[in-house]
Amino acid sequence: MRVGLFGGSFNPIHLGHLRAAEEDRETLALDLVYFIPAAAPPHKPHGGLAPADHRLQMVRLATKGNRHFMVSEAEIRRSGQSYTIDTIRYFLSAMRGQADLHLIMGADQFAELSTWKEAEELVRLCNLAVHTRPADGTTPASNYLATIDYFGYTSTQDHHVHSSGHTLFFVATTFLPISATFIRRKLAARESVRYLVPDDVADYIQRHALYTSL
Repeated sequence: MRVGLFGGSFNPIHLGHLRAAEEDRETLALDLVYFIPAAAPPHKPHGGLAPADHRLQMVRLATKGNRHFMVSEAEIRRSGQSYTIDTIRYFLSAMRGQADLHLIMGADQFAELSTWKEAEELVRLCNLAVHTRPADGTTPASNYLATIDYFGYTSTQDHHVHSSGHTLFFVATTFLPISATFIRRKLAARESVRYLVPDDVADYIQRHALYTSL
């Protein structure tokens, strides 16, 4: 089974997250994509971060109806900061080696991957799928080359291979100019976010008065 792991603060989850995950799933022939909200993301400031249980529920609402999308509480329920290496180890253990894991991330995250906890071990344990803008194509931009070299990936026809045998794919996904920061600012200004987030998520945010101030 080919499984994608898509972590993030999802503060809140929006249509850009969902479309990127769907295109990653289709391009890489993934059977499932797990959305994994972080309890305390180590690379992001916690100011303006909605409570974990609210973010988890919004992800559940956003992904319902897609049989390929699953939601994991692995990081929400684990105490302390949410380190990706711990999540990878959790899934490897929980799935007893029955899954081919693909860690999904954005290009900005990939550029900073060398700063992550136990990054060298992380790339040894799983495949990477990096979504990029269509204009970038599947050829990595120059600012990614340092990360590729750092981890010792070698180039093949349409992807890169680590010494462990795990792969690195750059997936050109539809660019939607939406960010969680932009959405939070609109909410703080009492402006509509409909059609930026799924309707159920918009209703949930309004019902619980989330992000009403910055």
